[in-house]
Amino acid sequence: MTLQVDIRKLSFINEMAKVGTNGVADNMSKLTGEDTRMEVTKTNFIDVDDIESQLDPGKRVGVRVRLLDPPHGHILVLFPEASAKKITAIMLRDVVDDMSDVSGKMARSAVEEMGNMMASGFIDGWADVLERAIDTAAPQLVYAQAEDVVSRTAGLGGDDLALFFDSDLTVPSYQIEAEIYAFPDLAEFVGMVNDIELEQT
Repeated sequence: MTLQVDIRKLSFINEMAKVGTNGVADNMSKLTGEDTRMEVTKTNFIDVDDIESQLDPGKRVGVRVRLLDPPHGHILVLFPEASAKKITAIMLRDVVDDMSDVSGKMARSAVEEMGNMMASGFIDGWADVLERAIDTAAPQLVYAQAEDVVSRTAGLGGDDLALFFDSDLTVPSYQIEAEIYAFPDLAEFVGMVNDIELEQT
């Protein structure tokens, strides 16, 4: 489809990815008090049917956030289970002395809060670049095999392509892995990016 041809030419997408992940890193730095960095290692537009081949196997814990304003769609923030445990420790370190006392409900709540914080940072970055407010629905906690939750989220939009970020999150005292996937309405997203590029030329 013509959208696929156009969208692959937009180098501005990489800048959008960087802005979004810088927002994530800023929020994480405020939370941890450490110089947190998040680097986008790859930005791809891939066929929804091919997403599973891009994923490392294993279960993920995280949040899915629906965008209520253009470019609509969903943002997905996922953590491998080992990273989710470290996130629980970060979020509850001032509340709980012994992490073995933490209930499953508390752990899920901590991961949900962290995921929402990261998604908010990402979306706020996009909103700044697009010069518009982007409201969101309440985050939905997800816990499933990576390919299941990503494929299911990608399928919610009905597009053939999905915006796929590979990113590395670095918190000096914690080795945390995080994955961010963006599933905007591609027609809206491309139109908004094209409008920005026209204004800047």
